[in-house]
Amino acid sequence: MIRIGLVGDIGSGKSHIAKKFRYPVFNADNEVNKIYRTDKSCFFRLNKILPNYINSFPIKKIEILRAILAKKSNLKKIIKIVHPKIKKKMNIFLNKNKDKKIVILDIPLLLENKINKKNDILIFVKSEKKEITKRLKKRKNFNLEILKNFKRIQLPLEYKKKKSLYIIHNDFTNKSLKKSIKIILRKILNND
Repeated sequence: MIRIGLVGDIGSGKSHIAKKFRYPVFNADNEVNKIYRTDKSCFFRLNKILPNYINSFPIKKIEILRAILAKKSNLKKIIKIVHPKIKKKMNIFLNKNKDKKIVILDIPLLLENKINKKNDILIFVKSEKKEITKRLKKRKNFNLEILKNFKRIQLPLEYKKKKSLYIIHNDFTNKSLKKSIKIILRKILNND
């Protein structure tokens, strides 16, 4: 199984591109949302360390956002509880798809949380800053302070780019994305 990890800036279009590969995708953001909606043990642990913010089940995203805004260290506390659960879900996903030729890992903190393996193929998604900002502002819970907090815990983009074997320039047009993905997949599969 070839594991492809997508890395890049917040809002660069990694999830959109992940779907375009037409292989099984592990989307960590979707899994986090499921955990907040269904995992009572996660709620109890978050409620214990952040009782002023997390106090109803299912966990509301607004409660998480308030906790992050209130104190920078709260984000790390949340990650410490949620991350092992995501890792477990990823392992279930990988096991379920072990017969697939390729799987796509769409995990925002893939390198930061050392989830990637040495032989994973990393693809850096590069987008124009102004396009990213425009897209992020359209998101339902967009908040500049929260965005800054997330950026603080991320590795520099230049480091992610250096670690990547390929770069996809996301101009947010399907035609150029399809072409880039086709070229990259051909190279990956021919090296196999």
